[in-house]
Amino acid sequence: MSAIANRYAKALADVVLQDGTIAQTRDALNGFNQVLNGHEELRQVFYNPTIAIQQKRGVLDALFDRMQPPKTVTNFLRLLLDNYRLQQLSDIVAAFDSEMDNRIGAVSAQVTTAAPITEQERQALSQKLNQLTAKKVRLEFNSDPEIIGGVVTRIGSVVYDGSIRNQLQQIETKLRSE
Repeated sequence: MSAIANRYAKALADVVLQDGTIAQTRDALNGFNQVLNGHEELRQVFYNPTIAIQQKRGVLDALFDRMQPPKTVTNFLRLLLDNYRLQQLSDIVAAFDSEMDNRIGAVSAQVTTAAPITEQERQALSQKLNQLTAKKVRLEFNSDPEIIGGVVTRIGSVVYDGSIRNQLQQIETKLRSE
């Protein structure tokens, strides 16, 4: 991530921590980023230097009318537009998520199971990972039938592989070496 993205992310984090709208801001920024990344025409409008800033503001305001983001997010996105930084939104959002995680003591974890798990199992896993990391863990769940059973969890660069596929591979390795 660029120094510029980090600078904007830290400034936004300062504001959001003061007004207590962390989750709303995070959701609105990620939603706007997805909309922008999902529509080539929007990117062309916002990134094209030959289109007048007033026209870009009009498009941005129309998006705000539809999406209804918090005031902090609308002000922030207008600032990015005025400073010709909207094309760096993806990097800024990633930097903001990372900055907020650091400030509130949270981490993201990607959990992969062979089949979808129940809400009770999700909560139990969340509690276990909170204890293991001594941080608040935000879980993202995926399914992959190739792991056969069990759970594979990635927190940053650390992988906890409790899958049956991994256990079978370990048994195979032991049998081949004997």
